[in-house]
Amino acid sequence: MKYAIIGFGKLGQALARAFARSGIEVSVATTRDPQDFAAVAAAIGPGIAPATLTQAIKADIIFLAVRFESHRDVAKALANWEGKILIDVTNAYGVPPEDLGGQPSSTVIAQAFTGARLVKGFNHLVAGVLDQDPAIQGGKRVVFLASDDEAAAGEVATLAENLGFSPIRLGGLAEGGLLVQARGNNWGPLIFKDLVKFD
Repeated sequence: MKYAIIGFGKLGQALARAFARSGIEVSVATTRDPQDFAAVAAAIGPGIAPATLTQAIKADIIFLAVRFESHRDVAKALANWEGKILIDVTNAYGVPPEDLGGQPSSTVIAQAFTGARLVKGFNHLVAGVLDQDPAIQGGKRVVFLASDDEAAAGEVATLAENLGFSPIRLGGLAEGGLLVQARGNNWGPLIFKDLVKFD
């Protein structure tokens, strides 16, 4: 299984550090030349591989960690995303609901990434919190996942566990997904909730 993170700002770097802590290799890409951020990737860990967008989209599971407004630019990189699991880490805060056709932002992204198996996840925590070790006082930091594809959600839940998090599945995008999505200038009720699960 190959992994990639598209977007290497604060959120992308926080995700990369989660991979580095767990010793799992991941490609990181932006629309820029990989040499532009190679030093930052190297500082995070040896398993963090700078890549071009063309290289990164060859991964099986891809984190979309760009600004919501930039998702269509990334979607153009492949005519068909069939076989890929796309983890939507974006937040459409400030985007008028009418611009989304009244749909959840993840549904709009799923439509742009034709054929992708989309899972909303890892977006409810700010980068500074996601950046921290998820192991806390004997518990694990929670990440919420929502998807209309149960099998894809299951694969992402396994990855979340391998990265040290405790995944909680919220159901489909139109139900549970709305709990972790911005609507206009309002945040979903689970956004920013920093929870820890103890076994």
